[in-house]
Amino acid sequence: MNDKPTDKPAKKTDLMSEAERDAYHAEKMRKKKEARNKILATKTEEKGLLIVHTGKGKGKSTAAFGMVFRALGHGFRIGVVQFVKGAWGTGERDILEHFPDQVTIKAMGEGFTWDVADRQRDIAAARAAWEEAKRMIADPEVDMVLLDELNIVLRYDYLPLAEVLAVLGGKPRDLHVIVTGRNAKDELIEIADLVTEMTEIKHPFRAGIKAQKGIEF
Repeated sequence: MNDKPTDKPAKKTDLMSEAERDAYHAEKMRKKKEARNKILATKTEEKGLLIVHTGKGKGKSTAAFGMVFRALGHGFRIGVVQFVKGAWGTGERDILEHFPDQVTIKAMGEGFTWDVADRQRDIAAARAAWEEAKRMIADPEVDMVLLDELNIVLRYDYLPLAEVLAVLGGKPRDLHVIVTGRNAKDELIEIADLVTEMTEIKHPFRAGIKAQKGIEF
């Protein structure tokens, strides 16, 4: 026999009139705003962030390019290095090429490692892209640098992790750097200011649907 009650207990607002609900809501929001303002008052430091987008879910590069487009609206000068996707076109790259005064984009990858199947060639491409990335990071005129799919390069040890960590950890104070790609190294996560892990719940590829223009590229 199930003795559990079937009816949920009434909420406080269920017993109120509409006018009382409005007043209750207004007071609740006032208290929330007050608490939020107290928290914001303690956040006084302003600095460039090291941001990492990782995880097996889709959207790591997409979110990073969203930040790039937002920064464009604020007049930032931006450098983008694509460590993997240089072998095929993307919508983001086509749009950013319309902003040559603000954006320098270097698509220096040759595709995924299984496309090239030549480890030394992959290492050479990674090194060339990393040298370009270091130049952008050191440029005092650049406000944001996106290192797209750098995590993949680090996963396969195509670049010395210690060197990458030293450069990113010693970046100019006001510079924002975004690193994307699954399997971010623990050491990179440790020194980052903001880390987001994309979690896959469902993906159309598993249902036999190929990559879509405007969605994946």
